Amino acid sequence: MAVSFKVIIPARYASSRFPGKALVDIAGKSMLQRVFERACQSGAEQVVVATDDERIRQAAKEFGATVCMTSVSHVSGSDRLAEVVSIYKWSDETIVVNVQGDEPLIPPENINQVAMNIAEHPQAAIATLVTRFDNVEELQSADNVKVVTDHEGYALYFSRAMIPYDRDAQAVVEYRRHVGLYAYRAGYLKEFTKLQPSPIELQEKLEQLRALWYGWKIHVAVAIKKPLPGVDTPEDLKYLLELLNRNSV
Repeated sequence: MAVSFKVIIPARYASSRFPGKALVDIAGKSMLQRVFERACQSGAEQVVVATDDERIRQAAKEFGATVCMTSVSHVSGSDRLAEVVSIYKWSDETIVVNVQGDEPLIPPENINQVAMNIAEHPQAAIATLVTRFDNVEELQSADNVKVVTDHEGYALYFSRAMIPYDRDAQAVVEYRRHVGLYAYRAGYLKEFTKLQPSPIELQEKLEQLRALWYGWKIHVAVAIKKPLPGVDTPEDLKYLLELLNRNSV
């Protein structure tokens, strides 16, 4: 089944750990261009780069992207998406996929999958993906978010802690690592900007907990393709370039 959806790529120039990373060169193309090209391969009917920076706007225009200039005051990527939805006047049922601007090797199949996921679950305001953990170190790291779902795949909770807690060491439930790829219904994004941050969101520093706090449903599926790491730091970029040099991606 084909599904109609749009992709928004929020792209900032400012970054505390890696300023200007959206425009860093990766084997002859900027990181943002590589993300854009992957998004265009996903089957999306429209791909929009959302930014508040003129340097990013100019670079994106040069490689043919549609660019939407947004406010410099947004606290989160979801706020930026909501402004794009408002500017373009998309209907409440429009499916919008948020593709991070620092994932140049994101599988296009996963972008399509998360859009299909929300289309197939009418009760969901949001859909997202998970994958398995490769090792215990990844599982124990607070940088890797875990998620527990109900029997239908709807999220019960996201946490940086190891959930569910295995009290008797029975390992009945497999731990799942959250992948930061989201599909939204545009109507939720319009409401999101009206919602105050929730206590659990502020404590865990996980924005998706705001949706659960206010009763919105998030459907979770296992990613078709295991995603490669994004680029948060110059060290991440070095690792990515090594992968490309080895032709292993």
